[in-house]
Amino acid sequence: MEMMMLMMMMMMMMIGSMADDTNDVYSPCDDAKVQKLDGFTFGVAFSKKEFFSFENVQLSPCDSRLGLATKSAQLAVFRPKLDEISLLTINGSDLLKAGGYMVAFAGRKYAARSLPIMVADDKNTITSFTLVLEFKQGTLQNLFWKSSGCDSCSGESATCLNNQDCARPISKCGQNGCNLGIQLAFSGTDKNLEALNSWYEVSKFRQNSLYGLYADLRDKLF
Repeated sequence: MEMMMLMMMMMMMMIGSMADDTNDVYSPCDDAKVQKLDGFTFGVAFSKKEFFSFENVQLSPCDSRLGLATKSAQLAVFRPKLDEISLLTINGSDLLKAGGYMVAFAGRKYAARSLPIMVADDKNTITSFTLVLEFKQGTLQNLFWKSSGCDSCSGESATCLNNQDCARPISKCGQNGCNLGIQLAFSGTDKNLEALNSWYEVSKFRQNSLYGLYADLRDKLF
């Protein structure tokens, strides 16, 4: 009986969540104009740093001129709710093979993309990131990587690179590689000109990052 009630509650929550979502754009390579509580689809592409540019100009991973599909690039797609703080996790087993760098992106006509940021080299995998999606009247303008610092480093094998990135030696990652944690937040305004405040909240309480809490729980359970 309790299990049935729990399943019913979960179904009601899912239906309620879908009802709040007015955005019917599900591809990270299409444009969307969104409001608070909408789902927003964006992608993270993994490849070599130089593969994100064409004739020395950085392009969106959606641009066919990059030819990422023929260069062993990897792709992760997410659909978080607008202005909700989220923690995204990615299995890191193939990221070094893909090239060791990542770019976050969304849109076509209004294509926005982050600068390439290193994920892994031949010795370490950086495990903690913060990504801010900046909107103007509901349209994505920019994606920024913010340094998470080394406060999120946990466990005996964690190390701090360049005094700003938490990483783990690849030799300590195990067979499935090191998982990446991306703390996601939003800034700017939605299509109704409502302010998006989650980045302000994250920056205000950086020392209590979601990744740090997740890592502590993971270490205790596993």
